[in-house]
Amino acid sequence: MQKEFQASFESLRQYQCPDWFKDAKFGIWSHWGPQSVPMFGDWYARNMYIQGSPQYLYHLRHYGHPSQFGYKDICALWKAENFDPEALMELYVKAGARYFVAQAMHHDHFFNYDSAINHFNSVKVGPHKDICGLWKAAAKKYNLPFGLTEHLGASFSWWNTNKGADEWGPYAGVPYDGNAPEYEDFYYANKEHKIDNRGTFDVWYTTNQQFQEYWLNVMKELIDKYQPDLLYSDGGLPFVQTQEGPALEQEYKMGLEAVAYLYNTSIGKYGENRAVYNQKDRRPDIYTVGVLDIEKSQLPDILPYPWQTDTCIGNWFYDVRQEFKRPSHIIEMLVDIISKNGTMLLNVLQRPDGSLDRETIWILEELADWFAVCSEGVYGTRPWRISGEGNTKVLIEGFTENETDWTDSDYRFTSKGKTVYAFLMRAPENRVAVLKSFLPQETVKSVRLLGEGNMPFAQDFGVLSVKLPETLPAKTANCLVIELE
Repeated sequence: MQKEFQASFESLRQYQCPDWFKDAKFGIWSHWGPQSVPMFGDWYARNMYIQGSPQYLYHLRHYGHPSQFGYKDICALWKAENFDPEALMELYVKAGARYFVAQAMHHDHFFNYDSAINHFNSVKVGPHKDICGLWKAAAKKYNLPFGLTEHLGASFSWWNTNKGADEWGPYAGVPYDGNAPEYEDFYYANKEHKIDNRGTFDVWYTTNQQFQEYWLNVMKELIDKYQPDLLYSDGGLPFVQTQEGPALEQEYKMGLEAVAYLYNTSIGKYGENRAVYNQKDRRPDIYTVGVLDIEKSQLPDILPYPWQTDTCIGNWFYDVRQEFKRPSHIIEMLVDIISKNGTMLLNVLQRPDGSLDRETIWILEELADWFAVCSEGVYGTRPWRISGEGNTKVLIEGFTENETDWTDSDYRFTSKGKTVYAFLMRAPENRVAVLKSFLPQETVKSVRLLGEGNMPFAQDFGVLSVKLPETLPAKTANCLVIELE
């Protein structure tokens, strides 16, 4: 039996990432809840209370003024009537997912499970279904590790807007429904945080001690009910107030206790810790208590520790205005990420009824076709000596995921022992792949093209040339398997 962790940096920095996460490389996330109902994008529960914002205007003209029809009423409209988690999980596994993550709650304080702490949840309101429980059962059927994401930590300050009122117009001065005393347990007694009509707020994590204790109790409830293999916090380790300077243990007391509770629950179940904790503070003295997560961006090169990018095919919640990523874009992002010891967690958008639209299904089908050819170079791999070759680099700028204009000199590498996998980020028009990263002493024994077979090759002074077939097996990011002596 592995020794239990203490709720301290000294103890939790002994964390070792489990093999399942190192091997999985690609997971699918259901970032889904009542905010999908209007089909008008992310942060709806906050922005509908900001006069003049697109979501406020949509809400006003579609549902009515937020003093009369508020977010609590949106929650009642969420029915998830066509939610079929087993059918969706079958699609996700075919599309390459090797772990699955469900949203337990967003900043809107609505829980997707039967909570004894918060009665505004998916069993008592709206769908009348244990969304997290249904997802976990479906993941178990397909032997996928199951994770949960919590966005609760920031919600106390994030949702200050529901305490406001219009500054102009026919409802000027009329308080929004977040001011109603009978709904204070849902909308929070959070007037201590600044309210303005521009959508700004003073801090991400509140210093309110009562709320911090509430957060910790909710995390323990989640862990007890679902024993997740992964728990993700949308932010730094709670309740950090700044990401500058040395980490002060007292500042992170609640977060450290939650992480230790997660890991010790896993130890109690398996005799060793198999759980992963994700958070977004990039300081090594913080992220090494778990696995670093980077939202809609990544790293420039190999990190010694496993890490994760979380991203989405479009907006975070279903948005009728949003253009989706092309499958080739998703695949090229994935390949670049795994070459640097990373993993991709991809949010696949559900409509409010729980179904997927046709374009989303097409994206999953295209991913399935690619994984059917190239999965050997993905699952169970580790970084090679270098992440890649070629001059083209991914733009690394917060929350930016532009398509990269790769050339036929760009390759990304993974490895298993003496086997090197080289992904062609662009296929050469002359169908000759030229790789310059092998050292003279690294003698190539054979070269295969995944989905095709052995390829003729020549190696001179470390330069490897491989003759490719005219028709390649994958539509993008084909993979060479290079066996070294």
